[in-house]
Amino acid sequence: MSPAATSANVDTLEAQAQRLMDLFTRAGYERIAPAVIQPAGLFLDVVGEALRARTYVFTDPDGAELCLRPDLTVPTCRLHLERHARGDTPARYCYSGSAFRYQPASADRAHPREFRQAGIESFATQDREQDDAAVCALVVAALRDAGLGRFGLRIGDLGLFNELINALDMPERWRRRLKHQFWRPDAFRAELNRLTSGTAGTAPNLPRALIERLDPADPAAAEALVMEHLEQAGLELVGTRTLAEIAERLLGEAADMRATPLPRDTAALIENYVAVKSPAREAAARIASIMRACNVDITAGLDAFQRRLDLIAKAGVDLAGAEFSAEFGRNLEYYTGFVFEVIAPALGPKSPVAGGGRYDDLLADAGAPVEVPAVGASIHTERLLAVLQGAAP
Repeated sequence: MSPAATSANVDTLEAQAQRLMDLFTRAGYERIAPAVIQPAGLFLDVVGEALRARTYVFTDPDGAELCLRPDLTVPTCRLHLERHARGDTPARYCYSGSAFRYQPASADRAHPREFRQAGIESFATQDREQDDAAVCALVVAALRDAGLGRFGLRIGDLGLFNELINALDMPERWRRRLKHQFWRPDAFRAELNRLTSGTAGTAPNLPRALIERLDPADPAAAEALVMEHLEQAGLELVGTRTLAEIAERLLGEAADMRATPLPRDTAALIENYVAVKSPAREAAARIASIMRACNVDITAGLDAFQRRLDLIAKAGVDLAGAEFSAEFGRNLEYYTGFVFEVIAPALGPKSPVAGGGRYDDLLADAGAPVEVPAVGASIHTERLLAVLQGAAP
């Protein structure tokens, strides 16, 4: 049991969790209990750098690499695929249980190594904005039902960022890099600077002489040139990367060496978008103004964003104090679209009491043969109880 749970009234915590679960099941979510011990590989692939380093990983006597679940979303995806191999059968699940993440010795009671989550996940609903709104509204209703009166709502939309990058004129490999680095602000800015400064093809520790020989228009010859280089250098092909993967990376570097740098006005547009922070109801107009000035069209994404807000409000969530942040993506890299956090004033933005979002790629990462729309959210029940009892650290 976590330190936070030990110091709290355990019976009260259990009663609170049961009340949340009753509300979720009445809303049509099936209660499940995913396994605590999970295969480590999937988690380490999808949760991102920040959480990967905080996941408890171990090897069992048979040599299998396992982990204590750092969240309950991925285990719920695995359970759904055990029932429905394609994943595209609509289903709604709810759960309450412990998750485990390493915390530094300086961590306070709001960030224990073992903590409890009560959450919901919705799979294979085709109306994405409607499902986003329903999940957000249900979590807010659950918090209110538990007794939380004052809170703030912070939202973001990774789908808008992706639509912007897709609308800009640049090589596909640059789009992939910027999307990959979005989660790491410093690395994102460094990558954007590399692309605009003409140094995108000057990665250190790569054989420049070989890269200069590679022709991006002739990928068939690249593997032979790479193998020739390895043999001349007396290097063996070891590790997990194949010869084809190594050649593909070097071809990208070769293409970057020959590419025209990203225009600085394009980089400025990206930076201006990422810097947008505003009341949620004003965000679409602000972003649209930035796009019009640069003749960039992301109307479809903005329309979906506005429709989602309207549906959230229609479901009973007061958006008067809701804040939009374009760079907000939470700390889990499997999110692909709408994201949100609920913040209690007593704990502040570093310790949200609830949060969630859309993750349309995760079920395919877990083994589904097709992309499956998915959205979910969880409540940090010990933080919630601490706020309600006036005991928040």
